[in-house]
Parts: sequence; C-alpha cells; structure tokens
Amino acid sequence: MLIRVGMSSCGIAAGANDIWSQLEPWAAGVPQLTLEKTGCIGLCFAEPLMDIIADDGHVYSYGNLNAERALAIAQHHLDCGQPLADALLHREDALIPFLKGQRRIALRNCGNMNPESLTAYMERGGYGFIGKVKDGFSPTDVIAAVKSSGLRGRGGAGFPTWMKWDAARTQAGEQKYIICNADEGDPGAFMDRSILEGDPHSVLEGMMIAGFAIGASQGLIYCRAEYPLAIKRLQIAIEAAEAAGVLGKDIAGSGFDFTISIRQGAGAFVCGEETALIASLEGERGMPRLKPPFPSEKGYRRHPSVINNVETLANLPWIISNGGEAFAAVGSPDSKGTKVFALAGKIKQGGLVEVPMGISLREIIYDLGGGIKNDKRFKAVQLGGPSGGCIPESLLDIPVDYQSINATGAIMGSGGMIVMDEDTCMVDLARYFLNFTQEESCGKCVQCRLGTRRMLEILERICAGDGQEDDLVLLEEIALQVKAGSLCGLGQSAPNPVLTTLNYFRSEYEAHIHERRCPAHQCKALIRYYIDPEKCKGCGLCGKQCPVHCISGERKQPWVIDEDKCSRCGTCMAVCPSKWAAIMVE
Repeated sequence: MLIRVGMSSCGIAAGANDIWSQLEPWAAGVPQLTLEKTGCIGLCFAEPLMDIIADDGHVYSYGNLNAERALAIAQHHLDCGQPLADALLHREDALIPFLKGQRRIALRNCGNMNPESLTAYMERGGYGFIGKVKDGFSPTDVIAAVKSSGLRGRGGAGFPTWMKWDAARTQAGEQKYIICNADEGDPGAFMDRSILEGDPHSVLEGMMIAGFAIGASQGLIYCRAEYPLAIKRLQIAIEAAEAAGVLGKDIAGSGFDFTISIRQGAGAFVCGEETALIASLEGERGMPRLKPPFPSEKGYRRHPSVINNVETLANLPWIISNGGEAFAAVGSPDSKGTKVFALAGKIKQGGLVEVPMGISLREIIYDLGGGIKNDKRFKAVQLGGPSGGCIPESLLDIPVDYQSINATGAIMGSGGMIVMDEDTCMVDLARYFLNFTQEESCGKCVQCRLGTRRMLEILERICAGDGQEDDLVLLEEIALQVKAGSLCGLGQSAPNPVLTTLNYFRSEYEAHIHERRCPAHQCKALIRYYIDPEKCKGCGLCGKQCPVHCISGERKQPWVIDEDKCSRCGTCMAVCPSKWAAIMVE
C-alpha cells in the first residue's frame, strides 16, 4: 500500500507537516507500506490532502484532514483493506467535477508522484527525450514538432514558441542560453510555483529540449526568492539529474552537453519582462531594454537567449513524447493545447485547473470552481493579473482563447483568474491593481512612471468621494497615453483594469462621482452604517466590539451609531447576530 501526502506550499500551509509527522513514525513500523510526499494536484480548497493507493492500483483520496484523522484513515485501510466511504474526497474511477472537467498536460505529474524522486519521474516517461536524441532526433525535428503543436508562450503574450527558438537557432555564436522565467509575480497566481514544487524534472527536461533545439549548452532558472520550496525541489532535481548523467556533459552518451543553474530574484514584478529579467540576471537593476535587438539576437551577456516560462517548458516533454499533432488536437483552432489557471477570490473551489483552450469562462468558474462563495451573484473575473482586465457576467460564455480574451480588453496573461462577487467595488478594484503596477514600475518611462501615478491619484480621489465631473474623461485620456507610450509590457498593459472597468462598469464610477455613493458598499468615505430600530434587540454586542466606541444604547432597547465617530470598519455588522441582522449599510 502506498500513501501520498500533499506537501506543496498550499498543503503545508493547511497543516500537511503535522500529518506527515504523525504518519512517518507509524509507517516506519509497517513493512508493506510506503509513505511519500507529492505536490499539488490542484485541489487547494480541500487541503491537506492524502491519497491511499491500494495494491490493485485504486486511488482513494481524502481531503480537509488533520493529523489524527489522517492516521485513523490510514490504519483503517491497512486493517480492513477498505476505504472510509463517508470520508472520501473522490475515487480514481469517479472523479469529482473539479478534476473530471480538466485535461492535464503541464500538470500531468503534479500530485501523482514524489517530486523529489528522479526514479518516479523516469517511471512516468521522464527524460525520454534523451533516447530520441541518441536515435537521431535533430534540432530541426524538435522545432518542427513544437511548430506543429501550435504551442504559444504561456507567460502572457502568447508568442509562438517555435518562432522564438528558430530565431535563436539561426544566430551565430557558440554560446547560447535557455532561461526559465519562474518570476511569477501576479497577485493570486500560483501556477508556476505548483509545477516547480510538484514536477521540477519536467521543467528541467523542457529546458533541455529547448537548449538542444537552439544549440544552447547552459540553462538558467530565474526564480523568485519567495518560493523557497520550489527552489529547494529544483535544486534536488538538478543534483539528482547530474548524478544520474541526464544533465551535464555528453548526456547519456548522446554527445549533447547541457547544465542548469538557479538564480534567485528579489520579487520585482517588472522582472517578468524578459529584458528586465536579463538585466537582473546580469546583476543590474531590473529595467526593460529597447527591442530590437531581441533576446534571441543579443540576450544574456549579449549572447542569443531564449526565455520561456515554467508552464511552457513543462509542456515540452509531453509534446516530444506524444507528437506535436497530439497537442494541437486539444484546444481551439487558433489556440492549441491546454492552459493552467489559478482560481482565486470569491470562488467556492479555489485551486489550479488545466483546461483545453476554447472552454468558456462559465464552465471554469461554475463547473470546475463550483460557483461563487455563499451563492452570491457573480460580478466579474479579473483575468491576466494586475495588467489584465475585468470581464463582466455578460461575457461569461466567451471561449478562453487568445483572440477572444484580447477582444474583451483583458489578456490571457500567465493564468491568474480572480473571481469577484456582488460585494466588489470595481472602482476600488481598479485602484488596487493600478496601485500595484504603479509601485512596481521601474520608472524608466515618463508615461509609465508619471502616468500611472496621475491615474492612481484620480482613482483615489473618486474612492474618497471627491470625484470631479471631468475625471472619467481625463482618466481615459491618460490611460491611452500610458498604453501607447510605455516601453515594456508592464506600462503598456497597466491601464487595462481601468479601461475595462470603465467600459463594463461605468455606472459605478458615475455613482461615485455624481451621487457620492458606492453601490458595492466598500468605499468607506461613501458609505454609512446605521442600526435598524425595528430589528435591533438591544443585546449590546456591537457596542462591546466597536473599536472606536461609537455605538451606545440601553439593554433591550434599540442602539444608535454616532456617524461622526464611526470609522466604518464593519465590525458591528460582522458581530450582529444573523437572526436579527440589525446593522445596515448604505
């Protein structure tokens, strides 16, 4: 019997270390039992997770565990040879909807093997590319396979992968580099982290494939220092691959040399842009450079370089093993393959999903994500991170592909998908994301450095109840100038949250400015709390919990809020018994 415990960052944060500490000494005394760690299978909402794999191969999954419950379930399996049916999360032959609607290629191994075991990866077909090279597979064959797959960069822009490779391959020079962009900086995004933690060898093999295609002998992984577990497992994987001879000089006698090293970034969002990333790798301040020359011509240390993100690279071993046509058969006509999304925000089942391109937003949010928390009304989804855009309910049925998403004013981005409900203020949301991009601007361009600051000042003024009649015209005008005049993708896309919310939720802006009202009741300067005397039972709980002591009254009599003292923190509404719901906001 095999027991797997989900030991990714989400699992550990939910208590997986306690489960491991409970199971490890017990399992050591059971000869017929193997205990191993695994990565994130995507069910972050159900962490901590534990799989029990019976001798006949059936997988029994359990979620929302604690240490004592996990041990009791494991002992029951061992003693009775049967699962605890009422505790099961799912069975392999009866997947819950969250997994059933997915098509897993980049995430094929995540949650299904020990990420710290080279043997486990190779048993699942890993490093099969080396055998193809020994059998005569050429760089031209690799590029042809990737071209036929239709794989586009999964880091945001969606540039055809083969085209970038081909440009670097034809450049003169003995030294070339493959760079893995693992600088995942979008708020709410954790796709790359989960792949690195759950299947690091697939990224290493993907880099090897890319290096072979362009004639590079060195690979660099630029990973943010905030991902310590990902860095640890990458290092374990590199050392194991080198020891086994599948990385290094003359790999497995193929005549191909390829080494990989890790560089840690300081978490600057702008370093997700490839030329800023290269500058950071070279020890300089992370600031974008003019293109051309492109990195494929003069990149790291002025040598031809190809930069691909983690998800792009993780797809490559599968494509080479199964053929480009197999990948192209998945997805839509213009957007091939699958895409990984991180579901976050006001959604019932937050986590990772990998779906065929062309699936609708509605299917992702409702069929896989389970819908909106507390069954509230869906309002919008932010797609593409802080540089993306907000897509309203009326567009929920559009297909998720590059063309359709771009047509909404949003972008596919790296795959962050933040869901919002009726309680979200779209003006405040635009302010939040613009504040993020403004702080992350490197300051090189006047349009980005000053334009985003002026936009932020307007949004802050609107949220504070001081909006002016011409603010929306001025906001759009500056946004378009920033978009047109910025050097890199950060500045060019920074106005997207503002422009899309102005387009789809303009009435909320107008309510803030003309009526001095926040329809979502989120902007503190534009709301007031009061107690409904018909509902208040005089329990005094709100007065006891009020941090500024602005609520007064007598027992069993309606209480009153002093609006001049009220800080609008919402504590009173949170503590008021739901059976009375006497605290009102308008």
